[in-house]
Amino acid sequence: MKTKNIFLILIVTVAGIASIIAGCGKNFLEVPAQGQQTPEEVKKDPNAASNLVLGAYNALYLGGFGNTTVGLEMNLTVDVASDDADKGSSPSDQQQTAGKMDNFTVDANVSYLNDLWVGHYAAIKRTNDALGVLNEATFDETVKNRLTGEARFLRGYFYFNLVRLFGGVPLILRSPTIADQNNPEFVTKKSVDSVYAAIIADFQFAVDHLPLRGDAGSTEGRVNKGTAEAYLAKVYLYQKNYQKAYDITKDIMTSGRFSLVPFPYYPQVFREKPVNGVGGNNNSESMFEVQAAKNNGCDAISKLYSNGQGPRATKGWINVFGNYTYNGDLGFGLNNPSADLANAYETGDTRRDGTIIFVQPTGGANAGTFLWDGFRIPTQDSVQNPRYNYKAYHSPVAETVACNGPDDKDDKPKNIRLMRFADVLLINAEAAVRLGNTADAQVALDSIRHRAGLASVPATIDNIWKERRVELAMECDRFFDVVRQGRGVQVFGPLGFTANKNEVFPIPQNQIDLSGGKLIQNQGYN
Repeated sequence: MKTKNIFLILIVTVAGIASIIAGCGKNFLEVPAQGQQTPEEVKKDPNAASNLVLGAYNALYLGGFGNTTVGLEMNLTVDVASDDADKGSSPSDQQQTAGKMDNFTVDANVSYLNDLWVGHYAAIKRTNDALGVLNEATFDETVKNRLTGEARFLRGYFYFNLVRLFGGVPLILRSPTIADQNNPEFVTKKSVDSVYAAIIADFQFAVDHLPLRGDAGSTEGRVNKGTAEAYLAKVYLYQKNYQKAYDITKDIMTSGRFSLVPFPYYPQVFREKPVNGVGGNNNSESMFEVQAAKNNGCDAISKLYSNGQGPRATKGWINVFGNYTYNGDLGFGLNNPSADLANAYETGDTRRDGTIIFVQPTGGANAGTFLWDGFRIPTQDSVQNPRYNYKAYHSPVAETVACNGPDDKDDKPKNIRLMRFADVLLINAEAAVRLGNTADAQVALDSIRHRAGLASVPATIDNIWKERRVELAMECDRFFDVVRQGRGVQVFGPLGFTANKNEVFPIPQNQIDLSGGKLIQNQGYN
């Protein structure tokens, strides 16, 4: 029975998929659900096959509190585990989940871990379903390879998350059948090296078969060659293959398809709409982001992403927009930038105020913190925490309102930035230093710092790592970054990090039980 249950979890497909990558165009919000055409029909129809692949993209919408891939629970796991963020909210709120992440007392029964595990394997099931059909497709080979490249990229991305979260995990590269009900392949962990080999193979196929951004066959909101190259380079950085990381990032940099949003517009990178023609969703440095949008089903959103991290009030809000009334607060107040992160920024760094909402500690009736859209946050006597994640903010008055109107705080269509060109430049700088090419490293590092309004510093490993922290803060990078650098005890030790244990999180106990004990718990966890 236990083996059967885990099998059912791994093969489940979310029914009635109708929400698609909204950034690809409104027509993508109205495609038929998976299953309305038979596999044989889809094999002959590139449009139907494209929609099948879009069903795999839809897994990026799995969020909120529940089965998830990216979004709030990922932030509450890896941001909060790092020195970039504290749990936030009230002392008791999420204390047995995010609270355990915050002080490295996490155990195998923390619900976030099971949600991330199930969400990612449900996503992988979607990619494998699409690939199973595409492998037998009879339409144009170029289109077939492009769609296969997208699906394989997504599978590689989901496994990249899993291997960094849990280490070795079951490696499922095809959809299980009824005959696989008792097949240990689907519930037995593979080595970390084996998982990374599969990720590299998937990303490399995508690199070889996806078009460049802006070329024929590329579509805004769907992955392109640059996206796949960026993640392949990042994997090679984790593998310490610095030559390949350098070569791939150099190819992206010379392609002319991506560029940094210029100084002083760093905060605009994370907004929905451009300012003075700069920034906004899918901007010049965006390489991969969740395409959220308002639709009738309210299922093309990043559920709770903004609200979960929004400022939490103890009293009602005062709004400065006259006839517009907004009752209650902006969110749950979770995943708060830490004082340590705030202090990591140099004087004059524009990224500090683009990353952190600072709440004023005192003031009169008209005092408070005014956000970029004019929305007022009261002083700390009315707000539970002094700092909040600005990158997660989605304006209730100046951007697309939530699905059920402006008072619907939970369903804001906030695009989540998953990969930016800035990361590519920093990967290039680090790889170049490791290879002894300090001149190229300096150019890449300078471009990041000058965009932030800062002067040059020598391109050393320590300076590049410091730059990664402040550039990518609150974007689910810091914890993984410090671990792959081998500095877990040095950086996170004061927070409770233990060597040879906290480099990964425990395998969810639910999954161990459902596997009949075939899944082996990670070292150091009971």
